[in-house]
Amino acid sequence: MVRATGKVLVALDMPTIGQALDLVREVKDHVAGFKVGLELCTSEGVHNVVSAISKAGGQVFLDLKFKDIPNTVGGAARAACHEGVLMFNVHCDGGLQMMKAAADAAKSAPGKRPLVIGVTVLTSIDQQTLHEELCVNGELVAYAVHLARLAKSAGLDGVVCSPHEVPVIKKICGAEFLTVVPGVRPEWAAAGDQKRVMTPGEAVQAGADYLVIGRPISKPPEKIGTPADAAKLIQKEIEACFAKGST
Repeated sequence: MVRATGKVLVALDMPTIGQALDLVREVKDHVAGFKVGLELCTSEGVHNVVSAISKAGGQVFLDLKFKDIPNTVGGAARAACHEGVLMFNVHCDGGLQMMKAAADAAKSAPGKRPLVIGVTVLTSIDQQTLHEELCVNGELVAYAVHLARLAKSAGLDGVVCSPHEVPVIKKICGAEFLTVVPGVRPEWAAAGDQKRVMTPGEAVQAGADYLVIGRPISKPPEKIGTPADAAKLIQKEIEACFAKGST
């Protein structure tokens, strides 16, 4: 079995920092960090968001998916190296030189270097969408693996991928190459707009390092209880998988 950590990053998909901080304070002791994306950062400003979450005791996955010419992405990557940023990401399909620019910028940043993660194929995209809308030939998994190999060649620390692609990416890119996995839904939660999903336990068994989980924690079903209850329940499922694997 490949190495896995199953660390949970909670998606703060909300428009205001006040709402985000309420959730951060409630669940920070039960998760590894928090993913902030376009909605919150556009509404409140990247620096304000990162600083506020960091002061509240949370680490940040800056999910802005940079994609532009190498020089522009390099500048954005340098700006993303705030204190409190655990990782940030770029789109793999921006190409090798663009990813290298991001990796080099992070390495030259003062202080603790954030992880640089490449986005392979969004978990809202399935095989039909890849072929018919994006005109990418071949199988979806093969394309995701190709992008992961490109990311590793560029010096990135890992990739964002579907849980279904984790085993083959680990096999080809190595156990130390990180996999950050959205599309994770407990059995008691709705799939939402994700198409390639697994439960937290299944994702950990596949070898996932970080699990990005949003609505199942931020808006759990009434029968589950509070966001903290949901986070603790997910953590128990992950711990049970590790206990099972060690026996």
